[in-house]
Amino acid sequence: MSSLVAAKAPPQTDDPLLKPIFEKLESGERLSYEDGVTMFRSSDILSLGFMANLVREQLHGDITYFNVNRHINPTDVCVASCRLCAFGKRAKDPHAYTMSLEQVWEIAGKGYAEAVTEFHIVGGLHPELTLDWFCEMISGLKERYPEVHLKAFTMVEIAYLAKRAKISVRQVLEQLKMAGVDSLPGGGAEIFSDRVRRIICDHKIDGHEWLETARIAHNMGLKSNCTMLYGHLETAEDLSDHLVRLRALQDETNGFVTFIPLAFHPANTALSHLPPTSGVNDLKQIAISRLMLDNISHIKAYWIMMTPDVAQIAQRFGANDIDGTVVEEKIYHDAGAVTAQHLRRKDLLQLIRAAGREPVERDTSYRRISRSESAFTVLV
Repeated sequence: MSSLVAAKAPPQTDDPLLKPIFEKLESGERLSYEDGVTMFRSSDILSLGFMANLVREQLHGDITYFNVNRHINPTDVCVASCRLCAFGKRAKDPHAYTMSLEQVWEIAGKGYAEAVTEFHIVGGLHPELTLDWFCEMISGLKERYPEVHLKAFTMVEIAYLAKRAKISVRQVLEQLKMAGVDSLPGGGAEIFSDRVRRIICDHKIDGHEWLETARIAHNMGLKSNCTMLYGHLETAEDLSDHLVRLRALQDETNGFVTFIPLAFHPANTALSHLPPTSGVNDLKQIAISRLMLDNISHIKAYWIMMTPDVAQIAQRFGANDIDGTVVEEKIYHDAGAVTAQHLRRKDLLQLIRAAGREPVERDTSYRRISRSESAFTVLV
């Protein structure tokens, strides 16, 4: 990790425990698990933001990235009964849905008309949909919309498909890659702590399996994002451990493109007695993630979960990405998210510029996109 710009003065912190951390950053020394715990326990959000912004500007200057994307959730039917989830439903639930292949392709087409560069595809763990069905869905999308990047299936979905088909994770990924999957989203990681997972998502693969699935994908040339769910039953130790384990895998594979801290929305879940996250906590997660994850280039402030206003402020707390237009996101809105279902491209431009940052439209691989009124060009 390169050192911070020496000319920048250290923060005037109310927390003396943060001073040694700033000195480490200034000298280019990697922060430790213990440093992470110290930061998560600190209430000095301004000093954390100051340090994170220095790192962010050293890496990316004033640029904030966004993309024009569309989320597609083919089904909310799920065999898991995770206490954190308001999205998944049992197959017999009268409110459950499963799209046909034609419906998936039609919905994607509406996004394609808006010149999207990415389809983001995740859904429930359906007890009947087969690997062949998903491969047909992907190949149909790729055939109809060949220029659109297909970012599809979490590590949890991949592992579930392998279990159902009684084949290896690698074999599942080989088939999906052949069908047209270009990369994987980072959902389902939640928090790696076994203690917490047993309470909030005991029906999912554990943290080790999530990391191993990501490792296999990366070694096959499939990049992915990575995430961490916060604001539920986790401790400072759990949060720091999660980041350190992601960082270790990135040292090994260099397969993570972006890290996205995800705020837990308790409404309509079995954990609805918990309070929603605060803006201070949202900004703290962004800042500490930027400081700890020295080998992951991009930190995203996901406006769907933390609101556009907080995501905008986060561009001064370590984030350099604000996600995209999204269009009809279901998972977090089922859990009570009150943000809009989508933002227009001009709305994102306005948000970013009002934060004093330079908006840059990107594709999934962070290549710049030059867009005219009728077309777009990827700038390699």
